[in-house]
Amino acid sequence: MRIIVLFNLKPDADPAAYENWARSTDIPGVNALASVKDFQVHRATGVLGSDAPSPYAYFEVIDVADMDAFGKDVASEAVQKVAAEFQQFADNPQFILTETL
Repeated sequence: MRIIVLFNLKPDADPAAYENWARSTDIPGVNALASVKDFQVHRATGVLGSDAPSPYAYFEVIDVADMDAFGKDVASEAVQKVAAEFQQFADNPQFILTETL
């Protein structure tokens, strides 16, 4: 399972503070979960073939090895703490479940 998270920062969130937190806390923490194969965070730089800005500033890609184990992992106190910190930065993040064709 691949989960793609689309989000913008809250108006009062500092992008540099978010990116520092993502690099130091979120990325290593999620990648350390046994249920996760890979986790990456991407900053949008634009829309291909256009001068228009991306509708979302950030994208997370979570490759989950085992959804049942992932559910247990995200229920842990440590992950809930990181999730609460994420919610302080992210404005209405969209968690999209995907499957490969």
